[in-house]
Amino acid sequence: MGRIKAIITDFDGTLVDTLMSNFFAYREAFESFDYQLSLNDYRQCYGLRFDAFCDKMNIKQDDRKQIKELKKKIYPAYFSHTRLNESLMRFIKSAKQMGMRTCIASTATRENLCGLLKYFNIESYFDIIITGENVSKGKPDPEVYIKAMNLLECEPEEAIVFEDSDIGCEAAENADLNYIKVTEFNYE
Repeated sequence: MGRIKAIITDFDGTLVDTLMSNFFAYREAFESFDYQLSLNDYRQCYGLRFDAFCDKMNIKQDDRKQIKELKKKIYPAYFSHTRLNESLMRFIKSAKQMGMRTCIASTATRENLCGLLKYFNIESYFDIIITGENVSKGKPDPEVYIKAMNLLECEPEEAIVFEDSDIGCEAAENADLNYIKVTEFNYE
């Protein structure tokens, strides 16, 4: 393995735990359209792209766009339910101080992701931010990680990925990247 020049991290479930903030926002949006969402149901759908989530929850096609817009509008009110992975953030800060380039490679929406980066005041620690709007395929397709390496101008052996999900780790493998699986948060 060559010298590591870049740190790439997933966002939801890796750098931040957004399970509860997303759940509360979706539950409120669903209830506005007379749908119910339990925490158990949401846990089973967590990480799915929006349309796949709606398919599993039997949301009518006609209601999806309005639910999505309402959720985006109310989501910042639930930011306080999001938890930052303090240990990983300290590592990223150290890597940045050592001159490594840093990237978030996520299929989350740019608005939500950047809103949370501002909420935690950590946006300045990332050189590149790739979101769902920048890729056409979700993980386990390696597109997001290949794009990250291209923008970071590094080879797979010069970067390391932090991921929490099996499909995210598979995406990293599919891009020939080494990865560390984040299995637990240190919230402090």
